[in-house]
Amino acid sequence: MELRLHPSSHHWQRRSPDWAAAAVAGFAAGALVMVVEMLWSTFVQGASPWALPRMVAAIGLGPATLGTDSGFSAPVLGTALAIHYGLGIVFALVLAVIMAPFRLDSSVGLALLVGTLFGVAIYLFDFYVMARAFTWFREVRGGGMLMLHVIFGLSAAALYWKLERPAAGSSA
Repeated sequence: MELRLHPSSHHWQRRSPDWAAAAVAGFAAGALVMVVEMLWSTFVQGASPWALPRMVAAIGLGPATLGTDSGFSAPVLGTALAIHYGLGIVFALVLAVIMAPFRLDSSVGLALLVGTLFGVAIYLFDFYVMARAFTWFREVRGGGMLMLHVIFGLSAAALYWKLERPAAGSSA
């Protein structure tokens, strides 16, 4: 089996993303990551499953949300979900904007590679750029958060690849 790379096969072309597929992919990937994180923190780390949702909610509600109470709070969880899913959708829309015009969604393998790299890029953005404003995220930097972001990138890319519909008149 011979592997041939065709440099021109992934050149830029005017091709719009499937916005609906990207939004659904971002929402679903965000849900997956939140569930994995909560299960990991509870069963592997022995920590409160509500710690990271409180950190996310503090983006909108302010650092007082972090407080000493690490228990369940419906308003805090609702805010965390809205922010988390909103960011997941926005990030998946950005991923689709990158994938569509360069045909990086032409195979599942390529989509997964791009998703992995995108997850790493989001991790770097979140924990080294955004953490300047939201300093409480600095304490959770590390391999676990990197893996969660890679899981997000992989699942968002795979779901986008699976859900996207070819554009009208497209030869995709």
